[in-house]
Amino acid sequence: MKKHKKHANLTRPNYGQFGRNEWAILGTPCGVIQKLAYDLTKELSEKWKVAYVDADHKSADGELENETSKNAISNNAFLEYTDKITHHRFESNAEMDSFQYRTYFNESDLVLVNGNHFKAKNQIVVIDPRKEDSLKRKLDSLTNVQLILLTDNVSEPFGFLKENIEGINEIPVVRLSDFHEIKEFLAHKMETAIPPLFGLVLAGGKSERMGRDKGQIDYHGKPQREYVHDLLTQFCEKTFLSFRDDQDEKTANDLPILKDSFSGLGPFGAILSAFRKYPNHAWLVVACDLPLLDKRTLKFLTENRNTSNIATAFHSPVTNFPEPLITIWEPKSYPVLYQFLAQGYSCPRKVLINSAIHLLEIPDSQAIKNVNTPTEFEEVKNILIDANLSD
Repeated sequence: MKKHKKHANLTRPNYGQFGRNEWAILGTPCGVIQKLAYDLTKELSEKWKVAYVDADHKSADGELENETSKNAISNNAFLEYTDKITHHRFESNAEMDSFQYRTYFNESDLVLVNGNHFKAKNQIVVIDPRKEDSLKRKLDSLTNVQLILLTDNVSEPFGFLKENIEGINEIPVVRLSDFHEIKEFLAHKMETAIPPLFGLVLAGGKSERMGRDKGQIDYHGKPQREYVHDLLTQFCEKTFLSFRDDQDEKTANDLPILKDSFSGLGPFGAILSAFRKYPNHAWLVVACDLPLLDKRTLKFLTENRNTSNIATAFHSPVTNFPEPLITIWEPKSYPVLYQFLAQGYSCPRKVLINSAIHLLEIPDSQAIKNVNTPTEFEEVKNILIDANLSD
């Protein structure tokens, strides 16, 4: 009898409770954890977006008795937003769990967590006699201990940790007072957590204005989509052709194909389809109608990639907007794309315009000249002929 499946076989993003890179610090008083987290935030935020998770155990009722006229939350508002000029503040009465947390923390690169109150995917354990009994009760939270910190007058981890943490002798041990070592440890972890880069050649358009398949046009001795595929392969671990669901796979000449699983959304759907298949990779997405695109331009883009933003894109001098179809889309852009779609927008450029992106000035604006009509085709062919003659 065939086994019934309740859910679609989707690849899930590599999330923890709050984000992809999260670290719970536990085993010492909350004030010590908070100071360490703040100091790490100050140092690491020069390169990464750092978030912090903690709990406030002051009596809410006691605080609000004399505050009922000062804010909406104390008057039973569901949500309150305040523009604090230097920052934004949201206060909510909604129930929260990991599904909501991940939305709020999506654009954070690193989430530091007070592990005395919350669990996280990775842990930094402090060996502090003041919290030994408390740590014993949190053994179920120690699922992936990556660093051990020793307080003053402590020379080794507690015996119960040695008994319960597999491979504890291989875990780095440093002094809590050695802030530089702790900072460097996390910085190294962040550097090695950079998402790998895949390539996606947008070859699923119907080419109605051109009158023939733009991906099959030969500018460089081979079909254009194969030429772009070969260019991207020099910068990406693996490169796919994005095809419509009804497109003939035989025309791909054995190149890897990623079929569009979001029909009717054009390039927006192709990008979502790529993330749906590989949500933990970044995607260098390039249209197949850019015959002047060259290795130099792609090298500049990949070398100046900023993984802290949702995307790295070129500023188009023609539209004066970001160019979405030669862009590196980071994994954190995946839920952002869905958020725009849920609001009725399926334009990749609109996502870039209204999101935190890294915008570059392109070295040669001709490299992003796209060809959609027979007239533009003749113009580009002449440019290529002149370039070959000058060589």
